[in-house]
Amino acid sequence: MEGEEEQKPAATKRRKPRSGAPSSAPINNLDDGCLMHIFSFLSPIPDRYNTALVCHRWCYLACHPRLWLRVDRSVRDSSEPGVFPNIELAVSAARPGDTILIAAGGSHVASNIQIKKPLCLIGGGELPDETMLLCSRGSDSALEFLSTCKLSNLTVKAELGCCLLHRSGRLIIDGCILQCETDPLDYLSCPIVSTATGSKVVSSPNGCHGDGVSVSRTRIEGGAKAVLTSGDLALQRVRVICARTSMFFWFDVECPS
Repeated sequence: MEGEEEQKPAATKRRKPRSGAPSSAPINNLDDGCLMHIFSFLSPIPDRYNTALVCHRWCYLACHPRLWLRVDRSVRDSSEPGVFPNIELAVSAARPGDTILIAAGGSHVASNIQIKKPLCLIGGGELPDETMLLCSRGSDSALEFLSTCKLSNLTVKAELGCCLLHRSGRLIIDGCILQCETDPLDYLSCPIVSTATGSKVVSSPNGCHGDGVSVSRTRIEGGAKAVLTSGDLALQRVRVICARTSMFFWFDVECPS
């Protein structure tokens, strides 16, 4: 009996501490390509971000340029794959369906950048005001969308003109801040301008079809109007929360039924 009692602590010592994904886990028997394909189905934030915290291998795969591109103004060596010093270069290099993570801190220049393929642009900070896209005076817009895209956790500021120009496809804006000047030419400023007619049918990631703009949990400041549309688009399902300095909007701009 005494011998058996002495063996119990020894058996306990041989146990390996549990960690996020030990090398013996069945999922780690998959090769890198299979794991990366699985990670591609995760939402970039927070799921794919949390995946990168599990272990060194998962961090490497979850942050691989095949899954998302990064914009970092401090980058000096362009040889690092998937990392770009500005948004325009990242958009140009991106493939349809890619996610672009824009580094927090400071402001990124975004003037008349055309996006003609489905992309997702996400701010890298904890809050949207930590990642700012600045559209300089004299530009028509910061970003111009001609395909289905999503914008999340970003602040877009236009000195004069519009923050976002929607031409076609479905534009989804979630958890952002859109800022326009209010003085002295506020009639020239508008956070969102949509010129889509609703006649072109496109596929979108959230299962909706057609041209349109969906806005949720977004703060809109300045400008003569929150959104300016043309053609046969209409504002639907509007929800507004007014504060002293700004307004929070939830709305869709759709083809009226």
